[in-house]
Amino acid sequence: MRIAFYGSSLLSSYWNGAATYYRGMLKDLAARGHRITFYEPDAFDRQKHRDIEPPDWAEVRVWPATEEGLRGVVAEAARADVVVKASGVGVFDDALIQGVMAAARPEAIRIFWDVDAPATLAEIRPAPEHPLRRTLPMLDFVLTYGGGPPVIEAYEGLGARRCVPIYNALDPDTHHPVPADPRFAADLSFLGNRLPDREARVEAFFLDPAARLPERRFLIGGNGWETKGMPPNVRHLGHVYTRDHNAFNTSSLAVLNIARDSMATTGYSPATRVFEAAGAGACLITDAWVGLELFLKEGEEVLVARDGADVAAHVAALTPERARAIGDAALARVLAEHTYNRRGAEVDALLRAEAARPRVRGAAA
Repeated sequence: MRIAFYGSSLLSSYWNGAATYYRGMLKDLAARGHRITFYEPDAFDRQKHRDIEPPDWAEVRVWPATEEGLRGVVAEAARADVVVKASGVGVFDDALIQGVMAAARPEAIRIFWDVDAPATLAEIRPAPEHPLRRTLPMLDFVLTYGGGPPVIEAYEGLGARRCVPIYNALDPDTHHPVPADPRFAADLSFLGNRLPDREARVEAFFLDPAARLPERRFLIGGNGWETKGMPPNVRHLGHVYTRDHNAFNTSSLAVLNIARDSMATTGYSPATRVFEAAGAGACLITDAWVGLELFLKEGEEVLVARDGADVAAHVAALTPERARAIGDAALARVLAEHTYNRRGAEVDALLRAEAARPRVRGAAA
């Protein structure tokens, strides 16, 4: 099928945490015979900070972030068998969801793919006239990269015909064990951009443990932390390109995952970083959230912290041998159960079943 995918960026992870997810999912769908065109705006300096050049498994259309550019890419939705609008494009999000779904052919499969469902739902629940909420009944699917039963119930309660979580996963071709790199040596490393709904949790789960363990080395990567006051044993790297993620994950004693506020509250929302770290064989420490056991087993494949004191205790007690055992177990688990090959199979089955239905889709449009 010809898939038109309107997202934030396939080529750059700069201020774009969904990049790894897009790449893993769409690469697998292309291998299954789908033809992918990814439409991304030239915005937020992402094109100046590319991680990859256009891959051979997708055509990438970088469009000017202007109304004229918007009109051009909206019109191209009419060429596709499957039209996907992702959340968080960052520019013209409301106009895109309305425009591409209206431009799609009546028989096309229409999908909203939400990479931050808890935050999106918090925005549209109190707003009956929100463009996305008004569009939900004409869509064939809402796909999400997390959220579990609470998100399914919420979306279908707002009028979505069907909501299906397609969780983050691992692409072992891009995330895998590599030798340690002295640039990223630390006792505990965290990678994530500075965002309003994450900052307080970073203070609690990362900066507080650093203050508790002044003799240990802490490393933080990601955009926006330059102006944040930190303990002297915390080193800040700035943006870490995806080409360095494997070394970042394998070069410290442990790697920390910190969920954003809404995802921690909702649960069932493993970040891409969880699978990147596990795929590299890193010892992962994560904040606690409901549904974690679906992905990794506490105490054997991941260490779980309820607060900063727990994080500090894990780091203080961790030996290189124990860290290696936990990392090896996590790697085995995600390779067996949580790869993009498995996630792609789920999406491919959904698309083929929907395409086979003897009806004209999109009549509500």
